[in-house]
Amino acid sequence: MKLEVCSYSGFKVYPGHGKRAIRIDGRGFYFINKKCERSHFLKRNPREISWTVLYRRKYKKGISEELVKKRTKRVTKSARGIAGASLAEIMAKRNQKPEVRKAMRDQAIR
Repeated sequence: MKLEVCSYSGFKVYPGHGKRAIRIDGRGFYFINKKCERSHFLKRNPREISWTVLYRRKYKKGISEELVKKRTKRVTKSARGIAGASLAEIMAKRNQKPEVRKAMRDQAIR
């Protein structure tokens, strides 16, 4: 049993149902009903018609049931020492008052 897909709505067209339209250039269209056929020939955009499959894909409707959102791994920060300075020395310098650090900087410049 070969199923066709409606050229406008994206719904399945079972054998014995729907209508086939062929353009002068030879391109064929399958329509599930008159509503789809008329909308197609009136050049309505199926992405803007809320009941079509293309609209539902565009706005991600019904996908939440199929896919569970992927969980991202959380990054945990950990403080470590740098080559030549231990963690205790770094924390001691960081916790100093700004005035003391400025004085040490001025002294190092001289």
